[in-house]
This record gives sequence, structure tokens and C-alpha cells, in this order.
Amino acid sequence: MAKKAANKTPLTFNWEGKDKSGNASKGAINAENLAEAKAMLRKQGIMPKKVRKQSYSMFSNHNKPIKPLDIALFTRQTATMLKSGVPLLQGFDIVANGIEKQKMKQVIYDLKADVSGGTNFAKALERHPKYFDDLYCNLVHAGESSGSLETMLDRIATYKEKMETLKKKIKKALTYPIAVIVIGLVVSAILLIKVVPQFESVFSSFGADLPAFTMFVVHLSKIAQDWWFIALIAIAVAGFSFAKAHEKSRGFREWLDRTVLKLPIVGKILHNSAIARFARTLATTFAAGVPLVDALDSAAGASGNVVYEKAIMQIKNGVSTGQSLQNAVTMTGLFPAMATQMIAIGEEAGSLEMMLDKVASYYEEEVDNAVDNLSTLIEPMIMAILGILVGGLVIAMYLPIFQLGNVVH
Repeated sequence: MAKKAANKTPLTFNWEGKDKSGNASKGAINAENLAEAKAMLRKQGIMPKKVRKQSYSMFSNHNKPIKPLDIALFTRQTATMLKSGVPLLQGFDIVANGIEKQKMKQVIYDLKADVSGGTNFAKALERHPKYFDDLYCNLVHAGESSGSLETMLDRIATYKEKMETLKKKIKKALTYPIAVIVIGLVVSAILLIKVVPQFESVFSSFGADLPAFTMFVVHLSKIAQDWWFIALIAIAVAGFSFAKAHEKSRGFREWLDRTVLKLPIVGKILHNSAIARFARTLATTFAAGVPLVDALDSAAGASGNVVYEKAIMQIKNGVSTGQSLQNAVTMTGLFPAMATQMIAIGEEAGSLEMMLDKVASYYEEEVDNAVDNLSTLIEPMIMAILGILVGGLVIAMYLPIFQLGNVVH
């Protein structure tokens, strides 16, 4: 029962009252219920007049799900608390008080309850696999075992921040052009279904043949009007089927990952991203004292691409049989010469961690530059596509009017 109570997330209460000097005062306090909040205020010498539970709108950060950046922030703040000499349990309270998201607060208080009950930090984290993966838990375990938990948490925070920054850049590279093209198609569909029919009724009173381009758009409009609902259902079914196939079928994921890696510009960005993830994960785990074979397991899981995941498992098998890391990496045929040479130098000099870190930084910068260049290059292309889609429809509708003006003239 005591553990259940400890797991309960404190609520926030807003209060108004008078302090010890009789001056009007107000603020907020965390407690498990209203009675406890009032009792805590009285202990502080405050006479509460109004105490109300703080409410949140459904759109506030309070109710939002936990994201990887929230885990990175928690890790960074916990590392800072430990480096400042704050005990771990007290650090949990301080970090939780500065977080708005109720779900994240609950996770932190669950961790605190487990650790205060005698469970080590790594084991407590393992009870939340949705938010703390095997890599995270293994690194924390290594930090606890070596007595350098604050250093390890700092390293994990840096790793997660860099990985999330890299993911954000990839999403930016892929999402922006797709979003603009989808908007262009939606606008074109609205024009075909709603606007073109209005022009068609006007054209019917002209008593003259319409230009071929206008007739094409009018026929396209009729098809859109008759089939738009079925097309919408087909798109929804295709999207759902794609998502399910991506989730369930490894073969489909591998085909898709191979295909996107062959795309111009975007494929290069994804290649560099996978190399950066591989090097960053391997550098972080290797620095934590994790054996290379086990570190390669973590790197395979973090690669973000089935093709590279298989290649890294091939590297693991090679290293397990006595190959050097550089030879095993070269055998895959996926990694560029610069990366393999830097790994070779790191192995020979006994500074593999430092070289891997340099490889990761170099390819992260390459991704950053490529995404910026892609955004600059793709904007005029997108404007041209939108101009052709929307502008073409507008021209088709006004061609008969222009021709009518020439006939009258």
C-alpha cells in the first residue's frame, strides 16, 4: 500500500490567503489531495482562503504524450542535479516539479518510488521500456557499476539530443516538399470539384467549341466529381495498408529502405544519417565500457534503416570471428572510404571512441548542410509544380473567354 501511494503523482493546487505577517499572498503547491494541500499551507504559516486544483485545457502541454526530447531533457536535468551534489531521490523531485507533462511526472515519480524501495536506477528504468530502451538502461547500469552515473547520464543526454536533432533534420527534408505538394493537389481537387463546374455552366451559353485544353480540364472535373469519394477511400485504404505493411513486414520495410536510399539527393541524406547514427551510438556505448560486439547490437537498433541494420549485424559477425572493425565495415560496401579510414586510424591508435565521435560529427554536419541546400533548391521546384497544377487550371478556364474576346473584336 505504501508503494502504491508513493507512485501517485502529486496534484498542483492554486491558493490564495494570508502569510504570517497578515499580507495577502497567493501561489501554487503540490499535494496528493485538497486536505493535504491545506495542511501543508498551514504548516508554512499561511492561512488559506481559496485552494483550488489547477486545471489544464486538453490542448496544453500538461496532457501531451512523452516524446524522446522529454526523455533527453529529464536525463540532462538529472545529470546536472547529480553533478551539483543533489541526491538522486531529491533530484527526481526537483526535475518533476519543473515539468508540465503529467505523464512524464508520473514516470519520474514511479522511478523515485522504485529507487527509494531499494531497486537500482537501471532496473527501475527497465520497467518503462516504452521510454527507456535497452541502450539507455545498459548505459545507466554501466554508470552505476563504475560509480560515474552523473557522467554517464550526461553522455546519454548528449547522445539523445544529437540523435533527435538528426531525426528532426531528416523529417524536415522529407516532410516539407511532401506537405506542399499535397496542399497543391488538394487545392487542385477543390478547383476541379467546385470551381470548374461553375465555369462549365457559363461556357455552355457561348455556343462555340471550347479549346482542347479546356475540354480536357472539364472532363477531368467530371471524373473528379463522380469519383472523388471513392478516390478518398482508396487513398485512406492505401495509407492504412502501407502503415500496416511497414509495421508488420520486414521484407516490405527492407524494400522501402533500399528504394529511398537510391533516391537522388534524399538518398544521400539518408545514407549520411545512418552512418552518423552508427558512429554516434558506437562511440557512446564504447566509451561507456560496453564490449564492441554488444555495442554493435545497440548501433544496429539505432541505425533507423533496415539495410544498415543488416549491414551492422554483418559487421558484428565479422568482429565476433576476429576481424578488425575496419575490415568488417569495409566488407559491407555501404560505408564511405573516409569513415572506414578514420575507424582504422582509431583502432591503430587506441582512440576508436574519439574517431567514431569525429565520424559522427562530420556526417551530422553533412546532413545539416544537405538539408539546408535541399530546402533552398526545392522551393523553386515546388513553386513550379504548384504553378503548373493551379495555374494550368486557371488558364484552362479563361482560354474560352480570351478566344471569345478575339472573336468579338
